[in-house]
Amino acid sequence: MRVTRLALTDFRNYHSADVALEPGPNLFVGSNGQGKTNLVESLVYLSSLGSHRVSSEQALIRQGADAAIIRARLQHADRELLVEVQLNRSSPNRAQVNRAQIKPRELPRYSSTVLFAPEDLALVRGEPSGRRRFMDELLILRSPRFAGIIADYDRVLRQRNTLLKSARATGAKAASLTTLDVWDDKLVALGSELIEARATLVSELQPEVAAAYYSVAGDDHHARLASQLSVLASDPDADPTEAGTEALTADRVEQEFRNSLERLRRNELERGVTLVGPHRDDLLLELNGMPARGFASHGESWSFALSLKLASAAVLRRESATGDPVLVLDDVFAELDESRRARLAAAVADFEQVLITAAVFDDVPDALAGHTVRIERGTIVETSGGAQ
Repeated sequence: MRVTRLALTDFRNYHSADVALEPGPNLFVGSNGQGKTNLVESLVYLSSLGSHRVSSEQALIRQGADAAIIRARLQHADRELLVEVQLNRSSPNRAQVNRAQIKPRELPRYSSTVLFAPEDLALVRGEPSGRRRFMDELLILRSPRFAGIIADYDRVLRQRNTLLKSARATGAKAASLTTLDVWDDKLVALGSELIEARATLVSELQPEVAAAYYSVAGDDHHARLASQLSVLASDPDADPTEAGTEALTADRVEQEFRNSLERLRRNELERGVTLVGPHRDDLLLELNGMPARGFASHGESWSFALSLKLASAAVLRRESATGDPVLVLDDVFAELDESRRARLAAAVADFEQVLITAAVFDDVPDALAGHTVRIERGTIVETSGGAQ
């Protein structure tokens, strides 16, 4: 899949923008704060319904405007789609595909984008919540139905926590909480499906991460992924016990989940919170047998985070009916030395379309600077290279 044209209205700092994009690399160049990242952020929104920089959609609408519009023309083989979304300040968002109205939540079915940005360093150095979000967003890109499963799990989790808090406040006994058993069944059913899906994803990412790390860093540091499952932890307040989920059958995942809920019920009633489940799991990242978090250098952490995203793109392209995802490298090359820039350029060379942002043109290898779009103060001021 590739984007042939992108048009924005009142999105971020753009009053309006209309830019043609080419197959292969497309480079957006401009000083910091001019709107480079805003352009690629709009495409990321189409495939994820979110921003990698802010949690509120209101920030995506230009100040003083009531709505923002993202309009992208997508092409895969001989099929062409016009995908549009309108983000509204005071009414529900609206979306269209080929001028036919759809529900906004259906947009990711039509667009696939993998983004790497400086914020992704938190995948290696940050909290488990970021790694869980990374896994779940990739699951949704692979199979949009998981958006519903994850939303249902979160809803059941909130309901169960509300019941636990109420029981703590009223002093209800565990044995009398028959309603809790009902929520346990729902939590286990949804949570087990999510745990199993993440396990499959980890096993598929592992060889791709190892290959990507070597291609980017030029060193074989034995980059490794493994699931850390709270349902296997002896102490809910300690780091979850490391366990590759590929070693657990579906039946065992469900049984371990149930056993943990039964074992920890008294603790949960005392604290008013659910202590085990995929909402407390983590993704272990290792280099040379040591946890990357806390032991990896800045360069190693950067290479590992980038490898996770390149591996994601490789997994998506292998099974997608729409071809390669659009690969977005946002302000990446400024952080890399010359040799790593060259290796990264080689690693992404065979993707159908790559979008790159950079403040300094010379930071980007020549191989990725064929079609260049220059941006100044929210305005496309010049394009060069490729057909216009």
